[in-house]
Amino acid sequence: MTAESFRLAESRDRRGTVREDYSRDGSAWEYFSHDQARSRVYRWNEDGLAGISDRHQLICFAVSLWNGRDPILKERLFGLTGKQGNHGEDVKEYYFYLDNTPTHSYMKYLYKYPQSAFPYAGLVRENGRRGKTEAEYELLDCGIFDDDRYFDVVVEYAKADVEDMLIRVSVTNRGPETAPLWLLPTTWFRNTWSWNGDGVRPELHQVDPSGPPIIEITHPRLQKRWLYSEGPCELLFTENESNSQRLFGTPNPTPFVKDGINEYVVSGAKGTLNPERCGTKVAANYQLTLLPGETAVVRMRLSDVDFRGRNAFDGFETTFALRQNEANDFYATVIPQSLSPDARAVMRQAFAGMLWSKQFYHYVVRDWLQGDPATPAPSEERKDGRNHDWTHLYNADVISMPDKWEYPWYASWDLAFHCVPLALVDSDFAKEQLTLMLREWYMHPNGQLPAYEWQLGDVNPPVHAWAAWRVYKIDKKLHGKADRAFLKRILHKLLLNFTWWVNRKDIDGMNIFQGGFLGLDNIGVFNRSDPLPTGGHIEQSDATSWMAMYTLNLLAIALELASEEPEYEDVASKFWEHFIHIAHAINHRGQDGIGLWDQTDGFFYDVLRFPGGGKFPMRVRSMVGLIPLFAVETLEPELLDRLPGFKRRLEWFIDNRPDLLGNMASLGSKGTGQRRLLSIANPAQLRRILKIMLDENEFLSPHGIRSLSRYHRQHPYTLVANGIEHRVDYEPAESSNGLFGGNSNWRGPIWFPLNYLLVESLQKFHHYLGDDFKVAFPTGSDNMMSLREVAAELSRRLTRIFLRNERGRRPVFGKLEKFHTDPYWRDHMLFHEYFDGDNGSGLGSSHQTGWTGLVTKMLQQNGE
Repeated sequence: MTAESFRLAESRDRRGTVREDYSRDGSAWEYFSHDQARSRVYRWNEDGLAGISDRHQLICFAVSLWNGRDPILKERLFGLTGKQGNHGEDVKEYYFYLDNTPTHSYMKYLYKYPQSAFPYAGLVRENGRRGKTEAEYELLDCGIFDDDRYFDVVVEYAKADVEDMLIRVSVTNRGPETAPLWLLPTTWFRNTWSWNGDGVRPELHQVDPSGPPIIEITHPRLQKRWLYSEGPCELLFTENESNSQRLFGTPNPTPFVKDGINEYVVSGAKGTLNPERCGTKVAANYQLTLLPGETAVVRMRLSDVDFRGRNAFDGFETTFALRQNEANDFYATVIPQSLSPDARAVMRQAFAGMLWSKQFYHYVVRDWLQGDPATPAPSEERKDGRNHDWTHLYNADVISMPDKWEYPWYASWDLAFHCVPLALVDSDFAKEQLTLMLREWYMHPNGQLPAYEWQLGDVNPPVHAWAAWRVYKIDKKLHGKADRAFLKRILHKLLLNFTWWVNRKDIDGMNIFQGGFLGLDNIGVFNRSDPLPTGGHIEQSDATSWMAMYTLNLLAIALELASEEPEYEDVASKFWEHFIHIAHAINHRGQDGIGLWDQTDGFFYDVLRFPGGGKFPMRVRSMVGLIPLFAVETLEPELLDRLPGFKRRLEWFIDNRPDLLGNMASLGSKGTGQRRLLSIANPAQLRRILKIMLDENEFLSPHGIRSLSRYHRQHPYTLVANGIEHRVDYEPAESSNGLFGGNSNWRGPIWFPLNYLLVESLQKFHHYLGDDFKVAFPTGSDNMMSLREVAAELSRRLTRIFLRNERGRRPVFGKLEKFHTDPYWRDHMLFHEYFDGDNGSGLGSSHQTGWTGLVTKMLQQNGE
């Protein structure tokens, strides 16, 4: 057991950052702007560069910077709002999560800060000028990094003890000339005292104004702490209170407000800092001048140990080196040594991104709707606004976020995918996260899981059971012990959610499901979450298939529990029978011969059903036609022999209900190893689907499986409703479609989560069909592969997005030449939301290591 593994058993520490929303309609980016953020106090959560906090985000620490030219301090990342960006909200900064351990015993972050004035207005203006079909205007395009005129700011943390954090900030001048930098590590309290009018506030104060820069930190909910700053610096105190004068034109009750430090440093203002050297926000002002190539190092210590009278920095570098070595030892047990150094570095940075993206998330719907006692009452419209029927929801936890800038809120299906790679490094946290979403202050009383902040009642794909089953198996393999209590807890709560799906999302009670957009944003002809322009509803291939997959996941969990507790056999029987009905319905729904399986095309389609009962398939070759492959599970003969009751009911169904089993994957026929197969697609259907999926002119890309077939580039799908043409084209990169803000595209790009499920499904099919079942890869070639080989090759195509190829280039970086060639850029990874369907370049959110972190599992399983 490594030192980090030992700490995992003992310790939990969390940190984070988020933007604010108190708008009527969810327009967070407009409600609380970047310009206001330096002056306006957050109600719910805090943000900052390389920020950390305690797990309740009461004490916060982050780095602030000023190059002597910017109009404001660089206290937080800058990006475009959804309306400003030509492809939606978009961060316009370069920062990288370089390292992190599960207990955060060692953390490393890099921010690249230009030496010229940051081009805030130019970024807004040029991106506003560009249309949806044009590329985004990036910070590198501004010329601001020409001649390497920037600082590399590396922020590192190392724990001397659980509540004793060593902080090291290293600043390097990459430019050709001497350049100044104001480095202002900042500590503050999240404002928890202004909203309820109780007046109880914490305090930061300098221990001895004439002595060394030591700050005592007193908070009524925490034990006392001290912040030690090494070397000469000026301590700047103010209050974490809104500057109402600047924001709203109303007088401030005190001259010491949130942006007081900014006004003092940038504008030279007098009277904005508290001369009593106390407050609720403080910065240590280090004024640096760096020669070309020079590095300056600033050291601090945030600790529960009183070092007054001693040197707080004794042993500082020794502890840092020890924690770095321990991090290396830990990852040597996680990352296969058979990988190349490049692949190992990619995998480690992916883990770092996931661990840095844990954050304190605070959202109490009842308070959000009603407002706070000490503030003006919100408008009446809010009471009937979004999430008004989720007043039970009380979130104040550390949660894995998709992206701390663009998506600083959880989405339940994103989080499920996060937990699989997270389980490789911290299976306890992964299990906590999955269980958390099912707790009574998250799950709706009716059994629905919260989807995401903007519309908790929207419907995400039901992948929670799949994630729980995968995390359970990973945890069992890592620790040699099965956490059956976790599995039981998950199963019992998911029974409620499964019942919600059956009761709410099967309109006709015929085992054909509807779910709206189901996380796939603009993939369909219409916005599937809104009333259809045709009336009626869509019988969804993806919703029905997700539910079939859900039943098989719950079946697997129930069978695992039944292996030791026979009473779970009845639960297992319930789910496998439910699966049979769904599998039958998806192929044989109704009396008119129009099922979701199209025998002519050999593909699954959504079917549009009109109010009068008429219906027809919408022949869009998209990911919704591949999702049926996810509904696959094998039954081992040894397991069936241990469960005689379940086996007896299974054999009865085989003998007595051939009407339901006729289209299933030969449940009565035993495959490799005498296994049984449960699957929506039988072997004949599987071959036909794979012929399309593995066609390079359709779904198969050099970098994975596209979300929409390339066939639609030349053959767009059109449907006319009420005189309006609705159209689906193949778009390999950003979307020209405005659905869901236009910053997310499922009409061609490659998405990691569904590719990962495809890889896993092919492995399961191979487990039953064996090596003799081969398909052409790619379609039309003479290269015949087993499904295991196909799965491995798809996995490698996905991981090659990040790996340096024979020309020394990484596809993820696209046309960003500096990332390909500059030694200070080329090894720093960005884990994007999705990837170009033709060339693999990164698109969407640039730091969504959340589900793109699945690359770690792919590298672990299939190498390079």
